[in-house]
Amino acid sequence: MRVALLSGGTGGAKLARGLLDAVGPQNLTVIANTGDDAWVHGAHVSPDPDLVTYWLADAIDERGYGIRDDSWRVMDALEAAGRPTWFRLGDRDLAMCLIRSELLAAGERLTDAHAAVVRAMGVEARVLPMSDAPAATTIAAHGRTLPFQEFMIVERARGPLEGVGLIGAAPGPVGATARDLAGAPRVADPRGSQAAERDRPEANSAPRPTDAVLAALRDADAIVVGPSNPIASVAPILTLPGVRAALAETTAPVVAVSPFVGGAVLKGPTELFCAFAGIEPSAAGVAAFYGDLLDGIVADEPIAAEVPARETPTLMDTPAARHAVAAATLDFAAALVES
Repeated sequence: MRVALLSGGTGGAKLARGLLDAVGPQNLTVIANTGDDAWVHGAHVSPDPDLVTYWLADAIDERGYGIRDDSWRVMDALEAAGRPTWFRLGDRDLAMCLIRSELLAAGERLTDAHAAVVRAMGVEARVLPMSDAPAATTIAAHGRTLPFQEFMIVERARGPLEGVGLIGAAPGPVGATARDLAGAPRVADPRGSQAAERDRPEANSAPRPTDAVLAALRDADAIVVGPSNPIASVAPILTLPGVRAALAETTAPVVAVSPFVGGAVLKGPTELFCAFAGIEPSAAGVAAFYGDLLDGIVADEPIAAEVPARETPTLMDTPAARHAVAAATLDFAAALVES
């Protein structure tokens, strides 16, 4: 089974690891959010693609990000020189960023530059940045507009939120359904909905998904929306022109895994972003947000949703648990095809 996973944050990266064990590297493609990307210490940092890569390489640090057993000599030297070090990168982590940065400086696309990082970490599965163009997420809070990483690290994700800007747009309100993200409902068009969405004037000036991303969605036997922050991690991918249309047109089942475990989020500010967007903090709320993009949802709680649901434990705190969630998700996807 060929699987495409939409991923951002820790939950998506953990599920990617479980899917790798379930289907093997040749059948897994991860489409990673790049709204968090930033230039730091002179290097291009791509937090979500790197997080997925380190999980797939079985190299993730116990902190939940970065590379296990890394050293910190560069950060120590920068700190001693009086340079800002609020964004801390271990030495090996920084080396991966420098590989990507060197290739970008030579004119390579982000897709190819990150592929070099994936190879350097010994990962055989594909990890695709959602776009080759800058697609920054910005946050308005406390009367200021901040890049996503500065909001998360310097401001410690302190709410309330006043606006969220996706794929380079100025921060503003976010509607409570995924359909709102593209600015208009799906439209009928004799050339197909991808063509219709492409020809909207606002779509032409926006960052676009890569051909590799659209091909991965087209060729997948199952598409999984990871248990990630629906606004900060998944919405940037869905907002790219053509992605929602690709999900609408695919014959593969599209299944989401809820980010809520035991009724709460285990890590990150998902609840803060859900509150801002008017999303009920539950699996049912996530299902309602994604709406008719989904064919089903997996969660550890009973769900009164408009789409089929599979109730199963979703805590991914061990390799066996990650594999179990991945296997249950793919079994559910296969059952949706048969039904």
